[in-house]
Amino acid sequence: MKLSLLTVATTLLVATLSNALNASVSVAQAGLPSSFKWTSTGPIISAKNDGKGVVAIKDPSIIQVGDTYHVFASTASASGYNLVYLNFKDPSQAQQATFHYLDQTPIGRGYRAAPEVFYFAPQKLCNPAGWSAPKNFYNGMPAIIKNNIGNGNWVDMFVICDSANCHLFSSDDNGHLYRSQTSLANFPNGMSQPVIALQDANKNNLFEASAVYKAGNQYLLIVEAAGSTGRYFRSWTASSLWRVDPVGCVGGQPLRPLQQCCFPRWCLDHEHQSR
Repeated sequence: MKLSLLTVATTLLVATLSNALNASVSVAQAGLPSSFKWTSTGPIISAKNDGKGVVAIKDPSIIQVGDTYHVFASTASASGYNLVYLNFKDPSQAQQATFHYLDQTPIGRGYRAAPEVFYFAPQKLCNPAGWSAPKNFYNGMPAIIKNNIGNGNWVDMFVICDSANCHLFSSDDNGHLYRSQTSLANFPNGMSQPVIALQDANKNNLFEASAVYKAGNQYLLIVEAAGSTGRYFRSWTASSLWRVDPVGCVGGQPLRPLQQCCFPRWCLDHEHQSR
């Protein structure tokens, strides 16, 4: 993500939050479908005119606790990216919710974007009173990324765990998807050196914003791509983290771009699925 992408004025949420969450539970139990169809409401969260200079709310990570939805998202402004948190009980209340800007917490200022929020059950750590300061996985950019990043950016980390390890996926805006791992017992410490999980000679075909989900006995990888008509998503399936199936249910095929989606178009482009 870069400031040049601020044509996205609001966050696109696929379907209503309740429908999306219910659907994800059903898919996890039943396995992956053979095709996908996008539906959407209009915008439910957008930047507020509150003196913060934010021009877009993007890249949401949504969790539900009891009857309350909790949304963590990127804020985009002329000074760069940071994070915001809000909560509500119904999507119709989202825009009226109080925005809590996380640059005012120990998370601090500087580039903070595309959050993935999850509860890590093995450690049972939770501090509702606030956030700790950031802690880096690495002391610097790993050599394999330095050697392949070109003029790109190392962005959009995503963590998913299996029964033994936690896997960290990341992108470089230059056609490479990286994966590293550490044991469940050691997470978040001890990340291995990254390896290239997928690559494409055309950097736009494997751009950024990866997310990996488990459904049944399969994993679904979704990666943002960029085409002549705007952003869209490609997907792959795998039977383990990470070995791409020779013939997947989606098999690297593009999901429908915005111009072909099944709802009235209300923005210029879309990117970054909920994490």
